[in-house]
Amino acid sequence: MSAAEQYVVDENGNKVAVILPIQEYEHLREDLHDLAMVAERRDEGTISLADLKKRVM
Repeated sequence: MSAAEQYVVDENGNKVAVILPIQEYEHLREDLHDLAMVAERRDEGTISLADLKKRVM
């Protein structure tokens, strides 16, 4: 996290939320989306490099 992040605290001083720059937030959302896609496709089979080349060309 960057030094620009700020915390919202409750009346007891416990951190309950964070404020961060929109660019950093968007980057985190992209990372989360990428991780979700990896998890969703985890059980898919693999193909050989030769088969991939045939599909692409």
